[in-house]
Amino acid sequence: MPRPEYDPQAFTLAEREAAKARELAALGWSRVSRTTVQRMRLVYGRQGLWGLVDKRHLRGPSPTGRTDERVVAAVLEALRRCRGRRKTTIRQVIELAEQIVAQTHGKGRVALPSRSSLYRLVKALADPAEPPGSAARTATRPGPVGGPPAALRPAERVEVATARLPVGAVGEDGSTVEVAVTAAVDQASGCVLAAVLHPLQSGPVELSVLLAEMAVPRPLRPGWPALLEEAHAGGPARRLMALPARIEATEERPAAVPETLVLDHGAAGVTSAVLAVCESLGISLESAPPRPAGARRGALPALQVLAGLFSRHAVAARPPAAVCENRTDEADEAYWSMPQLQDLLDEWITGVWHRRAQEQLRHPLLPRAGLAPQEMLQVLLGAAGRMPLPLAGQHYGELLPGRRCAVTELGIRLGGRRYDDACLDEHRGHGHRFEVHHHPHDARQVFVRLPDGQLHPVSWAQCGHSSRPFDELLRRRTGAVLAHRAAGSGADEDAEANAGADADGCGERTGTAPAAAKARKAAAQGVGGTAVEPGGFGVYDAEAEAGQW
Repeated sequence: MPRPEYDPQAFTLAEREAAKARELAALGWSRVSRTTVQRMRLVYGRQGLWGLVDKRHLRGPSPTGRTDERVVAAVLEALRRCRGRRKTTIRQVIELAEQIVAQTHGKGRVALPSRSSLYRLVKALADPAEPPGSAARTATRPGPVGGPPAALRPAERVEVATARLPVGAVGEDGSTVEVAVTAAVDQASGCVLAAVLHPLQSGPVELSVLLAEMAVPRPLRPGWPALLEEAHAGGPARRLMALPARIEATEERPAAVPETLVLDHGAAGVTSAVLAVCESLGISLESAPPRPAGARRGALPALQVLAGLFSRHAVAARPPAAVCENRTDEADEAYWSMPQLQDLLDEWITGVWHRRAQEQLRHPLLPRAGLAPQEMLQVLLGAAGRMPLPLAGQHYGELLPGRRCAVTELGIRLGGRRYDDACLDEHRGHGHRFEVHHHPHDARQVFVRLPDGQLHPVSWAQCGHSSRPFDELLRRRTGAVLAHRAAGSGADEDAEANAGADADGCGERTGTAPAAAKARKAAAQGVGGTAVEPGGFGVYDAEAEAGQW
């Protein structure tokens, strides 16, 4: 219950304010009136307790005091003009500043302080290492480059870097391709928020792909459990984790919208659309500072260690029968395809790298206790109390790069693959081109924006066929046939060249040597490399038929 003098039923607000002023005056407060109490009550309603703090104790000292900002700007300009002149005095600087004020704002329009105040102002604004009247300094060597600010919260600073993977992969055409990994590493916790494998010759990964990988948790992505089951079934027989354990571990893998992205040179491609997305999400972009020769700083050294350890795991995960299956693959270390290698990398990062103690993850008070990235993340979350929230599942397709494609009777053709789903039935064959978002390094599904404005996932028509276990043998047999065809075409070219040389030397009269070379080339094409007798029947070869036109 309020005290009698503050009863709102008996007294108005002004009377209650006057009662409070009398009470404060009785307690020893001087010069307290009803207006003072009213002002304090209003500022307390707007700012809370902070509004009642005396701000005079919070003001720091200023080198220019209460001098007009226009006079300060004129003195700085005068110091810049007189820089390096040996015979310049402070009086000349003051006179030049007065001329600048008169020319800029008009004579007599700006009140100038006294001459003694101007002397103090010039001494306060002048560079201590280069006072008026001294020679201009020359830079003999570059100054020390300060390191990046320390990250104290999860996802405060995320660095993007690229490292070469010392293990090859089987490309889409059956040849061996060099592989690189582009990863987004949290600087504070050391967690890998995103890691994308790509051919080394294809250039940098688009930054929008990395944003989609790091900002959207995997369990929220459309069709993620089914895609994980297919990838788990099509990989090696000996896994690091069973499928239920891997699903549980992947759900705990961190995902967040970074506050600042530090881009290494050539690590990711930045477009105008990516800049617009970063501006809307509040993400700052920075370039990694140049590293001196021999310096090991940033996420690149850790990423190189990750690439070396994972390459050993990829080689050890091959089945024992693959060692004796093909000596060429063993020498090139190209056994896994790119999707299989990406699946192995995701499993290895979740099950091994995030649980492996690292040298750089140490607390100053516990220098002998190296923490794992997952443990460091728990420590930082307990200290910071928050982490930038990730995006929802429908944003995964929005962040991926897009293009316009037509919906035909067979579905959508993109990158030599056909994508089809029941949601495309009413839009087939109308000639309209729809917005299609796709992952450049994951061809299992695309996202199509239909007239309802939403992105609908559309799976690859042969995705289930390509992930069956026995199709791994078919893929390797196809690669062997393509390698045999390439070797056979090279031998045929050499035989034809030799036959042409023989024809020039001793077959000019008959002209039968070139015809014999063509006959041998036609006879060498058969099933599995076996020759076909003249007049016999072999497999129809479109390329050989086209060569006779």
